Amino acid sequence: LRNVDIRIPRQAFTVITGVSGSGKSTVAFDLLFAEGQRRYLESLNAYARQFVQPASRPEVDALWGIPPTVAIEQRTSRGGHKSTVATLTEIHHFLRLLFTKLGVQHCPDCEIPIEPQTPETILTRLLREHRGREVTVLAPLITARKGYYTDLAKWALNKGFRTLRVDGEELPTDNWPRLDRFKEHDIQLPVGRLTVDPDQEAQLRELLARGLDFGKGVVQVLADREVTAFSTKRACPGCGRSFPEPDPRLFSYNSRHGWCPRCFGTGQELTGFDEEQSGEEGQWREEQGRTCRTCEGRRLRPEALAVLYRQRNIADYSELPVLEAEEIFGGIEPTGRERAIGADLLAEILARLAFLREVGLGYLSLDRAAPTLSGGEAQRIRLAAQLGSNLRGVCYILDEPTIGLHPRDNRLLLDTLARLEGKGNTVVVVEHDEETIRRAEHIIDLGPGAGIQGGQVVAEGTVAQLLKAPDSLTGRFLANPLPHPLVEHRPVDNTTEVLEVLEANLHNLKDVDARLPLGRLVCVTGVSGSGKSSLVRGVLYGNLKNLLGRRGGRKPTTPGCREIRGYQNIKRLLEVDQTPIGKTPRSCPATYVGFWDNIRKLFAGTQEARLRGYGPGRFSFNVAGGRCEACEGQGVKRIEMSFLPDVEVACEVCRGARFNTETLEVIYKGKDIGQVLAMDVDQAVEFFQPLPAIRHALQLLQDVGLGYLTLGQPSPTLSGGEAQRIKLVTELAKVRPQLPDPRTRGRAAGNGHTLYVLDEPTVGLHMADVERLIRVLH
Repeated sequence: LRNVDIRIPRQAFTVITGVSGSGKSTVAFDLLFAEGQRRYLESLNAYARQFVQPASRPEVDALWGIPPTVAIEQRTSRGGHKSTVATLTEIHHFLRLLFTKLGVQHCPDCEIPIEPQTPETILTRLLREHRGREVTVLAPLITARKGYYTDLAKWALNKGFRTLRVDGEELPTDNWPRLDRFKEHDIQLPVGRLTVDPDQEAQLRELLARGLDFGKGVVQVLADREVTAFSTKRACPGCGRSFPEPDPRLFSYNSRHGWCPRCFGTGQELTGFDEEQSGEEGQWREEQGRTCRTCEGRRLRPEALAVLYRQRNIADYSELPVLEAEEIFGGIEPTGRERAIGADLLAEILARLAFLREVGLGYLSLDRAAPTLSGGEAQRIRLAAQLGSNLRGVCYILDEPTIGLHPRDNRLLLDTLARLEGKGNTVVVVEHDEETIRRAEHIIDLGPGAGIQGGQVVAEGTVAQLLKAPDSLTGRFLANPLPHPLVEHRPVDNTTEVLEVLEANLHNLKDVDARLPLGRLVCVTGVSGSGKSSLVRGVLYGNLKNLLGRRGGRKPTTPGCREIRGYQNIKRLLEVDQTPIGKTPRSCPATYVGFWDNIRKLFAGTQEARLRGYGPGRFSFNVAGGRCEACEGQGVKRIEMSFLPDVEVACEVCRGARFNTETLEVIYKGKDIGQVLAMDVDQAVEFFQPLPAIRHALQLLQDVGLGYLTLGQPSPTLSGGEAQRIKLVTELAKVRPQLPDPRTRGRAAGNGHTLYVLDEPTVGLHMADVERLIRVLH
C-alpha cells in the first residue's frame, strides 16, 4: 500500500476488489481487522493481555470510527478427521446434552431398555457368577476427572481406609503421592475383600451395602484383574449388565469415554493412528482410510449408540443432511418433562440448522468430516456460526465468501450478508465475483497492478462510478466480460483417448458414468453439493492414485465406482488444492517451487566458492554454516514485549539478507545470494535467461501473473490466490515441455501423460488473472 486514504461507510455493504496481490487482504485483514481487534484487546487489563497476543500497531497515520471486528477467513485450518459439520457449528454439543438428559439407555447386546437392579439382585448374581473366587468390592469415587485428590485421601484415612485404588493401582492414604494434575484419574475405594461363598453371604451383603452407599448407587467388583460394575439405578433385565449414568462425554468422538475403540473417533481405519493423535496432523488429512469395521463409520462406542431419543441414536441424527435434520427437529413437540429439559436444546439446534440452510449448506450431512469440506464450505460454516451470535455494531470482514458457490446459490449468501448488515453491522468483503460487486453499496478497487505495481486506490464508489473510471481494470472487465473461448476449440471425436469412470456411487452420486477426454481442458461443474468433488477428488483422483502406484499383483479394486478405464497411458497424477503452502517464514516461492537448489549449485560452482571450498549447503538459509546465525536465516528477529505485541525487526547483523558476510562475498554476475533472494520474478527471468533449468519455472510464475513476487517472500504473507498459483507452477515445472511428437496425440514426448486435478483454481483471482490462468492451462 502506498500512502492511500480509504473511507468505508458504516452500516453498509462494501466490496474491496482488484487484481491478485494489489493489497486487498492487507487493507481488510492487516489493517481493518487487526486494528479493530487490537483496540478491543487494549481495553483489557495488562494481566489479561499477556494471555491473548494482540496484533502490532499497523503502519497508518490514523484510523477513525472503527468498530469491533470479526474476520471470517478461508485460509484457516479446517480441522482434522474428528471435526465435523456438527462439531464446527456446536450442533453436536447440544445433541450430546439432549441424549444425556432425554435419551433412553438400551443394552448394546440385548437391545432392551435399561432398568435399575435391587441390591438383592446384585448379591444373587455375584453368588452365581463368582462362586469360589476371591473378589474385592470397590466403590467408585472419581471417574475420569483431573486433580491431585489429597483431600479425598485424607477423608478415606479418617474413615479407616489404608489405601485407595488409583488408575488400577493401590496407593497408601497416609503417604499420598502427588498425582498428575493434568491427567484424568479413576479412583475407587476398596471396601473389602473376601471369597464368594454361600457361607459368607452376610459379609458380602454388608460389603455391597457399604459399597453402594459410598459409590452413590454404583458398586464395582474386582476379580482376576477384571472389573464388573453393578448399579441400583441402571442394569439390563436380560443379561444383568450394569451401566453408569450417561455423561455428555459418552457421546463425544473426541473423548476416550465416547470414541470407538478401533478407530478412536475418526470413523476410519487409518494406519498408525492411535489415541495420542488428534486427527489434525498433516498425514491423516491426506489419508482417507477405509470405513471402520467396528462402528461402521459412526465413530462412537456401542454403549453410546445404544442410547435412543425418539427411536434414533445420535449417529442416526448426525447422518442426516441439514435440510432433513431441520424438518425432523422442527416436527418434535416436547411434552411434560421433555418440555422443561429439551425446549431450549431443540431451539438451539434448530437455530444453527437454519443458519446453515441460509448460507446455502442445506445439502451437507452433519457428520461430514472437516478435511472433506471445500475452502468455501468451511468459510460459510464459520459465517453460519457468526449469524447465531446476534451482534450489533460489529464490522464483519469476509474473504471471498462466494468460493465454491454455484451462481444459483450466490443469491442466498448475499441475502444472508444483507441480513447481517440489516442488524446494524458493517460488512466488508474481499471479492472478485461480479454479482457480489454489483450488489455492493460501496466499492474500493485497488491496483493498477500487483505487488510493487499495486497498492493504490484506482476507483471508489458505486458500480456506475467504477465503470467510468479509466484506470479501473475491474470496471473494464465488468463493461466487457472475458470472451470465450479464449483459444481455438479442440474437437473431441472417436479417435480421442478417453478416461472412463463407470457407475460412480460415492456419497450422493447415483451410479454416474463419466467420459473425460485426455489431452483436453475438462471442467466439472454443478450446483453446490451436486457431487463434483465426490466424482473428481473422491472417485477419480483417489482411485487413480492407487492404480498408478500399484506394482502388479491382484486385480485392483476401485472403491466408489465399478471400474475406471483408459488410465493406462497416464504416467503422472498431480492435484492442486486450496490448502496453504507454508506456515513458516523459511518457506518462500524459490524453495517451494524448487528452483532454489539449482541457484545454490550455481553459486557453489563459482570460482570464489570453489577456492573457499563452499558446497551448495553453504548457500542455504535453513541450515547452519552459511546463514546469518543472529537471526537463524530468517532475516528478521522477533522481540518479545511483555504486555505488548511482539515486534519484528530486520536483523541488525545481516540487515535482512539472511546470510553471513563470508557467504555474501561470493558473487555471480555481479549479485550476491542475498540480492538474488530479494529479486522479483520479472527481474530473475532476465537474470537467469541463459539457464533453462531455472528460467523455465520463473517463466511459469510470470505467465500466471506472479512476476511481482520476490523469490524470498515468506509463504505466510501470500494471498490465497498467490498460494494456489505457486502450487500450480510447482506442478507444471516438474514436467519439462519438449517438442510434441504427432504420434503421441498432444502428450509431451518422453514424459508420458500427466493428469492435473485442480480444485477451483480461480479462487482469489481477479478476472484479469483468470484470463492469464486459462491461457497457462491450455
